[in-house]
Amino acid sequence: MAATALPPLPPQFKSIQHHLRTAQELDKREPVVAYYCRLYAMQTGMKIDSKTPECRKFLSKLMDQLEAMKKQFGDNEAITQEIVGSAHVENYALKMFLYADNEDRAGQFHKNMIKSFYTASLLIDVLTVFGELSEENAQHRKYARWKAAYIHNCLKNGETPQPGPIGMEGESFADVEREEAGSSSLHSGTTQPTSSSTYEANNTPTSNYTGIHIPPGAHAPANTPAEVPHNTVTSNTIQPAPQNIPLVDPSLYSAQSAGEVRLTPEDFARAQKYCKYAGSALQYEDVSTAVQNLQKALKLLITGRE
Repeated sequence: MAATALPPLPPQFKSIQHHLRTAQELDKREPVVAYYCRLYAMQTGMKIDSKTPECRKFLSKLMDQLEAMKKQFGDNEAITQEIVGSAHVENYALKMFLYADNEDRAGQFHKNMIKSFYTASLLIDVLTVFGELSEENAQHRKYARWKAAYIHNCLKNGETPQPGPIGMEGESFADVEREEAGSSSLHSGTTQPTSSSTYEANNTPTSNYTGIHIPPGAHAPANTPAEVPHNTVTSNTIQPAPQNIPLVDPSLYSAQSAGEVRLTPEDFARAQKYCKYAGSALQYEDVSTAVQNLQKALKLLITGRE
């Protein structure tokens, strides 16, 4: 965990306070994701204001935190290699999203699910550290933010939210941000209590709403960063559900290239990315996603096509 304490957050940096608090919440269990949350905040803060004395002081201390983390985790590939870090952050964001989406579709509306939608949207923001967002991730972010606001506002007004995808209009994200801003102190060093269960995503949706494709995932990450209200916790630990492992494409066994395959540097980069995604998926014991990404890499290397 980064040891350098941050000074008070300048008003100019209000837009990054949630990313910094997410970093604080993830310091112990997901330091790689916490590192990139801080890097995103640093880069965004530099664009907002790097000249005002209070902003310069804040950014300097934040840079100290980043340097300390980089030194502490200097042997971690996800810190030293962006392609690995990108896969790690994206995988964690997607698991957070899938957990919230499955709870939503099951009609299980509670604080932890809202928090997971909200956090997933913040982590997709963080992916811009690695470049422009894919269309898929941009839509995941939009949907997650809207869902967090919609469900929060329904519960606040005593209404029952409608599960699953519906029109994404007319919801204010401000209330969710205000509640999250007041839920824990950014500088106190304390974090919200966490749930100890690993939530399994049964019957994961594949593609239902507004063109967003959700790849199959076995389960959401353990310890999503909010306390599950007592009335949503049962006395029995949720057991892992059997995973539906995709069959290996038999055509890959006999695939032959049409003539000499000339792989470009971009092809090698994509194949490497698929392999890194597979490795990251295995960290969450997500065999299905790992197999799918390895098959994509193999097909690309054999045929030169995706």
